[in-house]
Amino acid sequence: MAKLREDYEEKLKWNVKDLFASEDDYLKMVDELSSSLEKFKVFKGKLLSSAKTLYDFLSFDNNFNSNLEQVYIYAHIQNDQDTTNTKYQAMYGKAYKLYERYNEETAFVIPELLKGDFSTIKEFIKECKELEDYERELKDIFKFKAHTLSDEEERLLSSLSSAFKTPDDVFSMLTDADLKFGDIVNEDGKSEELTEKSYRKFIESSNRNVRKKAFNKLLETYGNYKNTYASLLAREVGLNNKKAEIRHYGSALESSLYRNDIPVEIYDNLVNSVKRNVKPLSMFWNLKKKALGVTKLHLYDANAPITKMVTHHYSVDEAKDLLMKSLRPLGETYLNDLNRAFEERWIDFCSNDGKRNGAYCTACYNVHPYVLLSFDGSLNNVSTLAHELGHAMHYHYAIKNQKYQDYGYSIFVAEVASQVNQILLSKYLISKSSDKEEKKYLIDDLIRDFKATIYRQTMFAEFEKLIHEKEASGEILTYDVMCDIYYNLNKEYMGRNIVVDDVIKYEWERVPHFYMNFYVYQYATAYAAAIKIAQDILNNKSGAVEKYLEFLGLGCTKTPIDSLLVAGVDMTKQETLDEAFKYFLELVKELENLYNE
Repeated sequence: MAKLREDYEEKLKWNVKDLFASEDDYLKMVDELSSSLEKFKVFKGKLLSSAKTLYDFLSFDNNFNSNLEQVYIYAHIQNDQDTTNTKYQAMYGKAYKLYERYNEETAFVIPELLKGDFSTIKEFIKECKELEDYERELKDIFKFKAHTLSDEEERLLSSLSSAFKTPDDVFSMLTDADLKFGDIVNEDGKSEELTEKSYRKFIESSNRNVRKKAFNKLLETYGNYKNTYASLLAREVGLNNKKAEIRHYGSALESSLYRNDIPVEIYDNLVNSVKRNVKPLSMFWNLKKKALGVTKLHLYDANAPITKMVTHHYSVDEAKDLLMKSLRPLGETYLNDLNRAFEERWIDFCSNDGKRNGAYCTACYNVHPYVLLSFDGSLNNVSTLAHELGHAMHYHYAIKNQKYQDYGYSIFVAEVASQVNQILLSKYLISKSSDKEEKKYLIDDLIRDFKATIYRQTMFAEFEKLIHEKEASGEILTYDVMCDIYYNLNKEYMGRNIVVDDVIKYEWERVPHFYMNFYVYQYATAYAAAIKIAQDILNNKSGAVEKYLEFLGLGCTKTPIDSLLVAGVDMTKQETLDEAFKYFLELVKELENLYNE
C-alpha cells in the first residue's frame, strides 16, 4: 500500500518554513542571487590590489554563500523528502544550477590569490584588522597552491562539476527510485515488499528463512544490474584518479586526505589494525552460532537478534524521552539544545514512498540543522536518530560559536558526535536492564554496531583503495574484478566461524558512500575516537564533558587531529585503536559470561 507524505501529521515533518516562509520567498532569493552573480566580476584581477578590496570581496562572498546555502538546503531537503515529485526535482535543479554558476563566476578567485604570496596576506591583515576573521580560510587556500591550476583550467573544471556528479546522481536515481526487489513473506506469513528501507527489518528477523530470502533476493537483484553498477563505480573511480592526477597529487587517496590534513598513514594504520584484530570478531561469531543454535553461521545471520525476545516499539515521543535520559551525562545545556530539535521540528520522521533512503543531517548556518530518517520505531531506528542528532548538535554548537566561514567542521571529525550519542544510548540501556535476556540482546546490539562501524567500514575503505589503485595502474574495473575483490575482503575481514556466502560479492553495488571519495574510513576512526570520549564521560573523568562540548564548537578552526586533541583523543597514536579493540573484546567476554551463567 502506498505511503503518501500528505497522510503524515505535520509534527512528524521538518519545518521547511524556517528556511523560507513560502516558495515565492525562495524564488525571490534565487533571483536576487542570480542578479548578484555579476558583481563578482568587479573583483576579478583586483583581489590583491589592497587590503580593503580583499576584505570587501570576502565579505560579499561570505554573505552570498550563506544565502546560497539557504537556497540549496531548502530545495535539497524537499527533493529528498520525495524524490518522485517533479516540482521538487525542478527546484533542486534550479538551486544546483545556481550553485554551479557561482562556482564558475568565482573560479578566478583561488588562482588569482595564489599568484601572490601569503606574506602579502599577512601585511594586509596588519592593515585591515577585519581580515583576521578570514585568516584561517586564507591559510587553507594557500595550502593548495601546489595543486591549483591556471584561471582557465580552474574555470573549465568548475564548469564540469555537474558532469563529475553524474555517477552519484545516476546511482541515487537507480537505487532510490527505480530499483524494485519484489516481495518477501514475513514472519507472520504475509507478503511484504522488500526495499532498501525494509531490508534491515528482514535481515534482523528471528526467522532464519526470512533473513536468508531477504539477503539473497536483495543481493541477487543488485547482481542483475552488475554491469550498470560496475560502469557507474568505474566512472567515479576514474574521475577521482584523473582529478588527482590533474592537480598533481600522488593518488586519489592522498588528494582526499590532504584537504583535511590527514596523513595517509592514518588510513593505512586503520586497515592494518583491523586486520590484526579479527580474532575477537571470530570469537563473537562462535558465540553467536551457539546462541542461534545453528551448525553453520552465515552472513545473513550476522544481524539476527541473539535472543528471541521481542524488543519494544518506540513512538516518537518515547524515542525522545529515551534519548533525553541516555544523554544526560552530557549535561543540561546539551539536553536543552537537543530538546529544540524536537520542539522546533528539525527532524523529518516520515516513511513516505519516494523518500530518499537512509538517514542524514545537514545544516544551514542562517537557520539550524535538519535531520532526515524514515522512523519505524525499532531500537535500531532510535539509535539512528541518536546518531543524526549527534551531527545536529555538532552543527548547532559550531554555528553558535563560529562565524559562517568557520562553522563547517571536517568530515574526519563529522562522525564522532554521532557515535558518542549511540554509545551513550547503548550503555544506558544496558545499565538499566535487569532482565538477563534483554541485556544479552543489548550487548549483542552494541557489538554489532562495532562490527558494522569498525570492521565493515574499514573493509569498505580497503575496497575503495584497491579499486582506485587498480584503475590508476590501467586495469579495467569490470564487475568481475570488483566482485572478486569484495568477496575476498569479506573472507578476510569477517574472520573464522562464519560462512561468507557467494552472493555477498554484489554488495558493493548498494553502497552510496563509494561515490563520496574515500569517506567511509572516517566512520571507523571516528568510532574509535567516540569510544574514548564516551568512556571518559561515563567514567566521570575530570573535564571530559567540558572538553567534549568545546570540541563540538570548534568548527574548522583547528585541524581535525588537533580538534580531537581538545576532546582528549590522539588519533596519531596506535593506542587509540588498541583501546577500541580492547573495549570490543570486553563486550564479547561480557556477553559470553552471560551465556555461561
